[in-house]
Amino acid sequence: MFNLIKLPNTPNDFPKIFRILYHLLNPIRNGRYIYPNICVMKNLKRSIAGLGAVCVLSLLLSSCLKNNPSYYNPPIALVSFFQASPDEPALDLYFNNNRVNWNPISYGSGLDYFNAYAGPRTVYFYIQNTMNKVYSDTLTLKPSGVYSLFLVNTPSTPGIVLLNDTINRPATNTASIRFVNLSPDAPAVDLALNDSVKVSNKIYKGVSSFIPVAGNKTYSFQVLQKGTTTVLASLNNVTLTNGYVYTIMLTGLSAGTTSADKLSVYYMNNAQFF
Repeated sequence: MFNLIKLPNTPNDFPKIFRILYHLLNPIRNGRYIYPNICVMKNLKRSIAGLGAVCVLSLLLSSCLKNNPSYYNPPIALVSFFQASPDEPALDLYFNNNRVNWNPISYGSGLDYFNAYAGPRTVYFYIQNTMNKVYSDTLTLKPSGVYSLFLVNTPSTPGIVLLNDTINRPATNTASIRFVNLSPDAPAVDLALNDSVKVSNKIYKGVSSFIPVAGNKTYSFQVLQKGTTTVLASLNNVTLTNGYVYTIMLTGLSAGTTSADKLSVYYMNNAQFF
């Protein structure tokens, strides 16, 4: 008989080892700020008791596998998702016949990294709790690859963007950021942090590499029309933490007039190193 416990809303409420187990056991989270489930294993050497717990779990799994020689462990990739297509209804995401999300995915929200079988996959987007298809497309995932997937464009012409995530530990006292322009009708743009341009001249679907910025510092993100000081969208009072890796996104439409479709800046946390 197992005793069930209620988990806190965020993994930061846990002691360190339980944050690790939380991410392992809860691969899917959705929201504007997306908690990661990769790279936390880097800190295991500091938690000997926790390492023992993980090793016990590993031994149990290993024992099961030894008793079942026909078991096949297929190669997998890690994929995160962000819904960047304005004016879409709340959606469900499927990889082939497998539903990925627990809760409906609305514009401006997404899913933390989840396991997906490597190889060719068909991605389907359905209106929540129905089989009314909004869009489908195919992609190919490499074994052990790490990806970010985005639904983009407008409901009349939806599409996807798939990015390879090459994630490395930020240098001491820094965080890492990258920027991607996901607005289909915005001009080429620059990204400024606290009025200092960090990324230049990104057209629709353009993406920067990860770059270092000072960590444990609060920023205002400004997306500027390329080569000017004209602010197209902004997001204020964002604290970037040492050891964290982030993606900053421009979404929405230049012609948008409401919160559901105007140009907006979002960010997500890809990974964290302790």
